[in-house]
Amino acid sequence: MSRTAPAAALQPLDALWQPSVLISVLLAGECLASVLALAPGINANRWVYFGLASMLIQWISLLTLLALYLFRRRLATRPPQQLAWIATGLLLLNTWLVSGATRLSLGPDWPLDGDGWSGLTLRFTGIVLAVTLLGLAAFQNHWRTRQMAIRAKQAELEALQARIRPHFLFNTLNTGAALVHQRPEAVEQLLLDLSDLFRAALAGPQQIALEDELALAQRYLEIEALRFRERLQVTWKLPRQIPQVTVPALTIQPLVENAIRHGIERRPKGGEIEIAVTTAPERVIVRISNPLPVGDAPGNPGHRVGLNAAQERVEALTGGRGSVTTQREGELYVATIRLPVGAS
Repeated sequence: MSRTAPAAALQPLDALWQPSVLISVLLAGECLASVLALAPGINANRWVYFGLASMLIQWISLLTLLALYLFRRRLATRPPQQLAWIATGLLLLNTWLVSGATRLSLGPDWPLDGDGWSGLTLRFTGIVLAVTLLGLAAFQNHWRTRQMAIRAKQAELEALQARIRPHFLFNTLNTGAALVHQRPEAVEQLLLDLSDLFRAALAGPQQIALEDELALAQRYLEIEALRFRERLQVTWKLPRQIPQVTVPALTIQPLVENAIRHGIERRPKGGEIEIAVTTAPERVIVRISNPLPVGDAPGNPGHRVGLNAAQERVEALTGGRGSVTTQREGELYVATIRLPVGAS
């Protein structure tokens, strides 16, 4: 497994593909059509005007969103200000195309005799420019608020990690001290693995390839294997080709650490940790399972620190499209990470 990967940044256009945003665009279009139909000075039948205005607005909105989605990869490198002008240009272009296509398709059946094609087009152009300026101002505020919330969440996650690391660091150093004379080559590998883990931790919140995140979890397990020896068995169930998705750095490793601290460590004979990666339509699923401690009662509050850290990372850096859940399955405790395909 590779040890390095480029981080992926959250893009402004990502917010447009959320279901809530799409529904809001449709509802805003209907509200705008209602305002136009109820405005004074309309000579035509207001229901006919509303229907025509609604059709034009929805086609313009959806075609613009579709164009932005189709060119999202090329636009991903553009600065937000340039994206705003591109979106405005697409809105105007689609306004003229949809208005012209509607007028040509209806021909003599054009219902608005008092408001011809040129008049309606000019009116819609003015409306588009006004609404676009208001929308850009609102989106700019939304984007800034979202970035500030993500930065605050990242700071909270870093503080949470700072409380987790000493426990693992002390155990690792104690293991290395115990083996330095007996197995010096194992201690050397332990220090290299520890270096990889702390390099990822000190890099701060970022997104890395799933393959690299699994490699970090593997290095952590190699360190713990020196401490637990035969008490720790690890089973990997990975596809031949690791899915090309990104994951917040140090998402899987805290869940594996919890599986050891609240499962293997509390069992006199240890047990087996299983890490499985499967694919589903539009999602990649990672499952980490471990045996429950002997006599563990339902509702035991273990696993919460690592779970909360992983959950906050996935939700913050995937825009709410990813999730982390846990459940008991018989004598097993299972943590499941669901990652959206194309999260980067």
